[in-house]
Amino acid sequence: MNTIFRRTVLGVAGLAFAGGVFAGPIAANADAGPVAGTPVAAQAGRSDSGKLIPHGVQGAQSKIDLNDEQVSNAKAIIAATKKAGLPERAAVVSIATSLQESKLENLGHLGDRNDHDSLGLFQQRPSSGWGSAEQITDPEYSTLAFLKGLKQVDGWQDLPLTEAAQTVQVSAYPDAYAQWEQQAADLVAQYWNS
Repeated sequence: MNTIFRRTVLGVAGLAFAGGVFAGPIAANADAGPVAGTPVAAQAGRSDSGKLIPHGVQGAQSKIDLNDEQVSNAKAIIAATKKAGLPERAAVVSIATSLQESKLENLGHLGDRNDHDSLGLFQQRPSSGWGSAEQITDPEYSTLAFLKGLKQVDGWQDLPLTEAAQTVQVSAYPDAYAQWEQQAADLVAQYWNS
């Protein structure tokens, strides 16, 4: 299936079932502001930022302070990316996606604030075939499921982050992923070799 047709089909299908999927609990917690300071990826001794952010960041960047659980989830995404045999750029796309979807929190059911049956780091839905609730709240499983989708995106390595993430996630807010690219790259630069 050609890429443009597949993206169109995925987009239409995603909007049909999403109906604003990510406006629910995530929008309520969107309190991030602009990034300040020197990015970790730009500091000496870190990964090549050209590998991590080959197109440069797109638009204003957001950054949040992470607690121990969020850092642990970022490390789990990196470990799963390595397990899948994918490069650092795949971890950047994955972490940026998770920052947008859940702020790197492994979300369970949020009651009235829950958006349909979206769960886990990537707000994946059992009803959309991502796996069982137990599976998609497992950081390794959910990351590998996201990466499986990413690998099916023709030329994902050469796409802007937001386009690669959107093709997998089919979000109602497709441009929102870009704002997390710098923080995701900083996390990958900091933890890839640790």
